[in-house]
Amino acid sequence: MKKILLTIFLIMSINSAYAELKIGFVSINKILKDAPQTAISNKKLEKEFKVKTDKLKKSIVALQTKAKSLEKNGLTMDDTTREAKKRELQLAQIDIQRSERELKEDINLRRREELNKLQAKVNIAIDQFATKEKYDLILYQGVAFTSEATDVTKEVVKMMGTVK
Repeated sequence: MKKILLTIFLIMSINSAYAELKIGFVSINKILKDAPQTAISNKKLEKEFKVKTDKLKKSIVALQTKAKSLEKNGLTMDDTTREAKKRELQLAQIDIQRSERELKEDINLRRREELNKLQAKVNIAIDQFATKEKYDLILYQGVAFTSEATDVTKEVVKMMGTVK
């Protein structure tokens, strides 16, 4: 952080003799949240994992139904049958938990892939905006404070609409 501030100070002091430095700031979190590509990416992921998610939900409902049935009818079963049914439920629950973990891992992996693609587009949009508006420096990380005058997040989000 101190290195960043020192670098900015040096740049500002060197450039002050030549021209005024134009500095901007963007909030990456706001851009990633508000960019049109984010909604598209989320819908794409939802569609991609819908079948697996629905299958998992059905498995959970079936397990719950079997558990209720065992609870209701367990008193009328002999001990061996009741224990076999309990064991069957436990194995099914373990299988569902494993499937759920795998699905979450798959979703998180794909979400990270989509986020990386989106991050590349954000960088392109920032570069295009900075070039178009003749900014000397745009910061987006490690900034303790920025005024609204230097916050160009909304403009970059608008620029994201033109990035393919």
